[in-house]
This record gives sequence, C-alpha cells and structure tokens, in this order.
Amino acid sequence: MSTSHQAHQLELLRPHEIRAELVRASRVYLPLGTIEWHCEHLPVGLDALTAHGVCLRAAQRSGGLVYPTLHYGTGGGHGIYPWTVMMESGAEIVAQLRKTLARLEVFGVAQAVLFTGHFADEQIAMVLQLAEDWQTEGHALQLRALSINMLPSPPIAPDHAGPFETTLLHALWPERVDIGQLPPKPVRTGNIEEDGWGPQRHVQGHPLWGVVGPDPRDFDPARGPELLDAVVSWLVAEVA
Repeated sequence: MSTSHQAHQLELLRPHEIRAELVRASRVYLPLGTIEWHCEHLPVGLDALTAHGVCLRAAQRSGGLVYPTLHYGTGGGHGIYPWTVMMESGAEIVAQLRKTLARLEVFGVAQAVLFTGHFADEQIAMVLQLAEDWQTEGHALQLRALSINMLPSPPIAPDHAGPFETTLLHALWPERVDIGQLPPKPVRTGNIEEDGWGPQRHVQGHPLWGVVGPDPRDFDPARGPELLDAVVSWLVAEVA
C-alpha cells in the first residue's frame, strides 16, 4: 500500500493526523466484505480487499478516512463452501455497525459511508435498511450505503469470481490473482451443461466451482485500471 493511501487508513494514524484529515473532509468510509470462497484463482478475502482498496482511493481523491474492513457478511448462497464464514442474518453485523456509527457521531464526524464489496441481495438490503433507519432517527451523522455492483454502466458486468471481480482485484492486488490455478479453458462445445453458468458450477469438482458469471479465464488484466477508475470515480461522485 502506498504512503498516500496509508494517510487515509484510520488504524495507522495518530490522533493529530485523524483530526487534520477530518478538517479536510469530515467523512469516514466503512468498507464491508466477507471471508468467502471465490474459486481456486482468487483469495477468500476478495470482497473485503476490493471494498477497502476502492475506499482508500476514493478517500485519497476527495478526503476522508477509511475504517478497517468488517470481514463478515450475509447471503449469497456460498455459505457451505470451504473457507466461507457467512452470518445467517445481518443482525450481528448491524449491531457492530451501529456501535461504530454512534461513536463516530460522538467524535463529530459529519458523514459515514457504508461500502460493501459483498453484494448478495441480503447484504445490500441490510446496509440500505440501516441507512434508511439511521437517517429516519435524525442523527447528526449523515449515512450513505452503497454497494460495488451499483456502479451504473460498468465497463464489465458484476459477477462472483468471474471477470469483474477478477479484473478489479487484479488492479488492486495483482499478486493475489492466479489464473494458473484453473485448468486450461476447453474449446466451446455449445452444450450448456458443459459451457453454461448453471447449477453444475455448484458441484464440487467443476473447474469453475462457485463462479457465478462469465468464465474468469477470459479476464483481461489491461482492463483493470479502467474498471478501478470507474468504480472509484462513481463512489467519489456519490458521496461528495
């Protein structure tokens, strides 16, 4: 992580550095992710790594601080996969977030941004409902809730462990993407049971076990900067 990014990483900062950055922009990003199976070519912390990386770059552009990522999520259908820890509901997550938000409000922070890299329907519903409830309660701290898949007209369509997530992580952590862990891509047969995205990918032993979306072996590393810039620019515009 570059020194410029570290200047926004809250857990690394001393109190006077925190105060100085909040004078520039009284905003704290709260990235959310999971520990979740993302096939053999990607790390299990992908959702958290992308959320944290995007938030750091947004803070670098327009000011603010980035809180340590909460590595718990809910929903998505991968709960029984290896190295996946998924909460049955969002209740425990919301409790932690509410405590954090209440303390940020005491500290005088003007805006908090929930930004989730895990975008299961249940997770998105959880953060949106929390933001709605928080705003209805009339807090001084303003709260936004956003998900990485809300980017309008993305250069690559969102997926799970496919080209979108693979390309975005490669732009942030290229050493953590290893397509070589997947077998060579076969010649297309036209048989949906062999080529498709269907239930066969949820059967252990399938070469793309757990991938939901296009084949990640088609990802183009050169598109990473374009995708990352699109996500960061959108996030900056949404919270500014």
